[in-house]
Amino acid sequence: MYDTIIIGAGPAGLTSALYLLRANKKVLVLEAKSYGGQILNASKVENYPGIISISGFEFANNLYNQVKRLGGELKYETVLKISEDKKVITDKNEYQSQTIIIATGASNRRLNILNEQQFIGKGLSYCATCDGNFFKNKFVAVIGGGNTALEDALYLSNLAKKVYLIHRRDEFRGEEKYLEELKDKSNVEFILNSNIISLNGKESLESIKIKNKEEKIKELKIDGLFIAIGRIPENEIFNNVVQLDDNGYIIAHDEVYTKTDGIFVAGDARKKNLRQLTTAVSDGSLASLAVLKELKEK
Repeated sequence: MYDTIIIGAGPAGLTSALYLLRANKKVLVLEAKSYGGQILNASKVENYPGIISISGFEFANNLYNQVKRLGGELKYETVLKISEDKKVITDKNEYQSQTIIIATGASNRRLNILNEQQFIGKGLSYCATCDGNFFKNKFVAVIGGGNTALEDALYLSNLAKKVYLIHRRDEFRGEEKYLEELKDKSNVEFILNSNIISLNGKESLESIKIKNKEEKIKELKIDGLFIAIGRIPENEIFNNVVQLDDNGYIIAHDEVYTKTDGIFVAGDARKKNLRQLTTAVSDGSLASLAVLKELKEK
């Protein structure tokens, strides 16, 4: 019997573990892939308070080592289900716990074209607010048609010399107010009815090729590409114990409480307005405090 089982070893999950271990609780962290989550893809983290610059890998490794030094138990198993009596069933074992924190995060929707993985952190990013500052006075492109793409393009227009906004359709799904603001920007160019077909460069991204609906191909010389075509949470397996919104994110009240007593959510897996490293660790600390309150009342 564990005091808490944390599903997911990203920044939110590991922060929860850190707080709970310091409170002398018996904690198990379950992770399907590798610890660190999305931050592992960041070549540099320069927007985390108190840290001037650090690689995503180093940040994740430091957090992992903090948890291990406190005696944290981490197992690499894929969670298949949570039962109503808080039993966590994985592809290898079953575990019983008094409380559970779901911190499975959300993965970025990818273009799924050649060299995409190669250029992550080397000119290719999925987060404009995280990495936009690296592209001051440079040429960048944003691909996407929703609010995230429009907001990213607006944010980058105040930093970059030129912003290409690429969308596969002739109309955007995002809010009109963002679109009107972008139309007033002299350094923003719309490229509609087009898809990116290749990413090119040697050590870092140097250009992209795009093809429009007339099958015409054009190459754009750019320093950075921001992909904003959505994120994918993986919460369907928990729908018996939590409430999901239309996009699959967990709906929480008071930030981390789910519809089931004793089951909490932290990080990018939950419905929220901002998904950043700072908000992930904030969620992790809030979830741990909620767990401590729950355990105290038992």
